[in-house]
Amino acid sequence: MNQPTEPKADKSGVRRHNLSLVLRTVHEAGETTRAAVAASSGLTRPAISSLVEQLLDLGFLVESGKTFSGQAGRPGTVLKPARTGPAGLGVEINIDYVTVCLVDLTGTDRIRRTERHDNRSADSVEVIDRAARIAAEALDEAAGQGLFPAAGGLALPGLVSAGTVRQAPNLGWNEVDAGRLFTEALAARRPGTGGPDGLALTSDNEANMAALAELWFGGLGDLRTFLHLTGEIGVGGAIVVHGELLRGAHGFAGEIGHLVVDAEGRRCRCGSRGCLEQYAGQAALLRAADAPDLAEVVRRAEAGDARALGALAEAGRMLGRALSGAVNLLDPEAVVLGGIYPRLLPWLGPAVTDELAERVVSGLWTRTTPRLRAASPSADAARGAAALVLHEVLADPLAYAPTATA
Repeated sequence: MNQPTEPKADKSGVRRHNLSLVLRTVHEAGETTRAAVAASSGLTRPAISSLVEQLLDLGFLVESGKTFSGQAGRPGTVLKPARTGPAGLGVEINIDYVTVCLVDLTGTDRIRRTERHDNRSADSVEVIDRAARIAAEALDEAAGQGLFPAAGGLALPGLVSAGTVRQAPNLGWNEVDAGRLFTEALAARRPGTGGPDGLALTSDNEANMAALAELWFGGLGDLRTFLHLTGEIGVGGAIVVHGELLRGAHGFAGEIGHLVVDAEGRRCRCGSRGCLEQYAGQAALLRAADAPDLAEVVRRAEAGDARALGALAEAGRMLGRALSGAVNLLDPEAVVLGGIYPRLLPWLGPAVTDELAERVVSGLWTRTTPRLRAASPSADAARGAAALVLHEVLADPLAYAPTATA
């Protein structure tokens, strides 16, 4: 009996695939030559030449000068990703700020705007409308730099599914259709940019987006399996396994901020008791240190203030307690701490490390093993949301070309 076979790709499908292969190769190299692309891709030089010319014509690549390999033959023309054309729009709505960024095909932040505001005291429609206003201003600026949004990514706190915030305890949001509200508000400011026939929008949990930014832009090297925490007013988490997000059955995996570290402890906004963020979140830390902001906590810790040091040590112990359970369950290669945590690591880190060394059963998390890492300062949720768009562009450049032709 004959086995079913995969349908063969037609010429158009093969070319789309090869255009993606060439564009991704140049993007990963930063700059390279046609000969180098041919060598790494396995495609013939005539094929590479044709594909490169199309990508140049569509504005995805640019040529720049000559390069000499030191071998016989003519110098090659340098190929680079274009700094104009399609860009990824990333928008992060968090508890006390909104950030918008535009990232071009080189992976460079071209525009970044952050506005701080206590979003807990505002209606969800007001917060989302403010985010759309900041995005519209950023897109107007981008147009002046020759950039247009290929699509958008929206990073949101809490449980996010299909663009809807199912629950965000620290914002008090329940069943908020954030994706729809954002595209409608953006379309009202920039007709044709948002709405059902305008800008495509992908929404996800902010910790997931930050983990993707760390994976793609951080200094992780070959690290591909890690637990990523974003410490803000709340505590978010994301799990990356072999370079892919572990989302769970409903897309809600990684909510480590609501892992219980004290069953009879403080009441959490989620309705439970003793959640991690009640001990290691920003609000809890400021309360324990009796400080108005994190800068003051750092200042006091540097001065040896006992209350600040005690607050940081207690937060570290609770953080280490939660992380040790997650490490025992998931066996990551490392834990990456983002948000507020990198600048607090000198005082927070030792307590976290002690808990991990004592509680992780594998014996691999010792006090001298550098498995606890600070997130890269260039990797945040807004950048991850924008980068998610760029990965789609790299996967099928023709779908995002000014005039899509096969």
